[in-house]
Amino acid sequence: MSRKMNLLMFSGEYDKAMAGLILANSARDIEVEVTMFFAFWGLFLIRDPEKMTLEDKSIYKKLMDVITPKGPEQLPLSRMNFSGLGKWMLEEMIEDQDAPKLIHFLKGARKKNIKFYACKLSVEIMGFKPEELLPEVEIIDAAAYLKDALDSDMQLFI
Repeated sequence: MSRKMNLLMFSGEYDKAMAGLILANSARDIEVEVTMFFAFWGLFLIRDPEKMTLEDKSIYKKLMDVITPKGPEQLPLSRMNFSGLGKWMLEEMIEDQDAPKLIHFLKGARKKNIKFYACKLSVEIMGFKPEELLPEVEIIDAAAYLKDALDSDMQLFI
């Protein structure tokens, strides 16, 4: 593959995550190499809800785990969330169109070997443990991300 796209996923919102994953999957379909770098709120997209733990975490990190989305299915909308009513409506509209949900685009990205990177500092600050993330996720620092982004033909910040 001679073309490369890099997405920095900063948002932890359903619609923005879906947009990023649609672009990533579509790019792979046209033989573009894709890397996704997840920082801060974007980490909730790659959190495995089955592997969450409160062990060996500070009170702040435990509280963060309790009050934040447990994984991609719990992400709120960026607009018109209305305590989850807006997201429910959007999911119903997606279903009416027989379109894939966010989780399907995430599974597709994993099957297509899109590279998932997590920001090392974000992981530490937000209190994630490496084992709480999807197994494909590699934790890297900002310098490694920048090298990847500079080698890309297209960089997107979502």
